[in-house]
Amino acid sequence: MLVLTIDTSTADSAVGLVRWSREDESWLLLGEERSLGNVHVEQLAPMIERALGEGRKDELEAVVVGLGPGPYTGLRIGIATAAAYGDALGLPVYGVCGLDAIADEALGSEPETKNLLVVTDAKRREVFWARYRDGQRTEGPGVCKPSELPELLGGFVPEAVAGAAYLLDGGALQDVRKSCVVAPAAAGLARSASRAMLAGEAPAPLAALYLRPPDAVPPASMKGVLS
Repeated sequence: MLVLTIDTSTADSAVGLVRWSREDESWLLLGEERSLGNVHVEQLAPMIERALGEGRKDELEAVVVGLGPGPYTGLRIGIATAAAYGDALGLPVYGVCGLDAIADEALGSEPETKNLLVVTDAKRREVFWARYRDGQRTEGPGVCKPSELPELLGGFVPEAVAGAAYLLDGGALQDVRKSCVVAPAAAGLARSASRAMLAGEAPAPLAALYLRPPDAVPPASMKGVLS
């Protein structure tokens, strides 16, 4: 099973190509390209075409896209692009929580870790976060200031922090071991959607995880042009 993955939920946007190995029962990374900084539509499409290369487009069986949490513009670009490719190629498009993808990647490389915290940069001096135990998300996703996390976690101290762990420096969790996984990656995205994809289930509607109300709001009252 050949799968295209897309994630634009962080500043480290990525496009990847993975294949399911029945022998190893794991996802094999065939290629991945990352773009530092905010990615735009005109950058994302060429990244996808380079990932697919010659002839692989006809082999694709599914698309997986990160649903965030993340900033509005970045998520919208990634989700819309994934939906467009799925529609054009007649493929199912599976959406996954980007924090779950980071957790899957981190726990895959560090199987001894049982309790994990994942954080990403939410801007405005805040973080998106989720807590995991034995590979399952037990709390989150949520958004808060880094200093508020210990109270929200109720005194829970994770064994490791994945994602943008540096954002917790200077706080109560700064000494927790930092995972080497810092952003959603192709294999983690695919693993997060594995159960549904391998079972041939229909994907759920793509709903972005913004976790914040929109910045732009309509004015309380509208004045007429003519008075």
